[in-house]
Amino acid sequence: MTLRPPAAAQSWQLDKASLRESFDRASAGYDRAAVLQTRVRGELLERLELVGTRPQVILDLGCGTGHAARELKRRYRRATVVALDIAPGMLREAARRRRLFARFARVCGDALRVPLRTGSVDLLFSNLMLQWCDELDTVLAEMRRVLKPEGFLSFSTFGPDTLRELRAAWSAVDAAHHVHQFLDMHDVGDALGRAGLREPVLDVERLELTYPDVRTLVRDLKSIGAHNAAVTRRRGLTGKDAWQSMTAAYETFRRNGTLPASYEVIYGAAWGAAGAPVAAGEVHIAVDAIRRAPRTRG
Repeated sequence: MTLRPPAAAQSWQLDKASLRESFDRASAGYDRAAVLQTRVRGELLERLELVGTRPQVILDLGCGTGHAARELKRRYRRATVVALDIAPGMLREAARRRRLFARFARVCGDALRVPLRTGSVDLLFSNLMLQWCDELDTVLAEMRRVLKPEGFLSFSTFGPDTLRELRAAWSAVDAAHHVHQFLDMHDVGDALGRAGLREPVLDVERLELTYPDVRTLVRDLKSIGAHNAAVTRRRGLTGKDAWQSMTAAYETFRRNGTLPASYEVIYGAAWGAAGAPVAAGEVHIAVDAIRRAPRTRG
């Protein structure tokens, strides 16, 4: 049976090749612009202290430039930490985070088909990755599959109020998709239940960044690879008139000399369940095989 995202999200399909290229291109300068991502990562790591788990195998799914993987290895020195990302450039940057006593494996792969064996992961950590998966049920089913029954899932993603000002400004110009769509916390919670993950807990934090102008905001979004990757997005350069109309609409949000950019951050946690069967024809890597692999330079 093929699992599908909630009905409200079915029309929002992502161009995966464009998404991979965007994050690949952004990898070298990602950390300089990823202020919010750093803040949320710190909160997500801090929440792990309340769990008290002693994992042997940790998967950082959507690892980006590897900061969380390094910190997870520092905290759980005896654990095997696997950092997985769809963008090779992100993994090249992640190699810079490795240290003599904080080494972790790097794997290029897709969250929809995680190349690890069923029931092989004790702790699955994922910071601000789920919003880039248009098949929510599929990726959560994969998380359930690789987690041990007693394994723990800790993740963050963005909710629908994220970048609401930018979305409203563009809607004053035309009806095209200019800003990424984000799922509601209740949709995420329902999907966790459908995946069979146990005792899901979700909460929301609302954050705001400020910018001197719209151009700086858009530049920062591009710097972290967060551009509109919808299949239905308008191709080509934005016209001067459309851009000016959008920036004028955004100016209505200005207060105290700055423009706000709102973010709705969803934090989630759940426990594993019995592993689902592996689909025929898929190849999965044993975690102990990763541990034995020769170290990669970088």
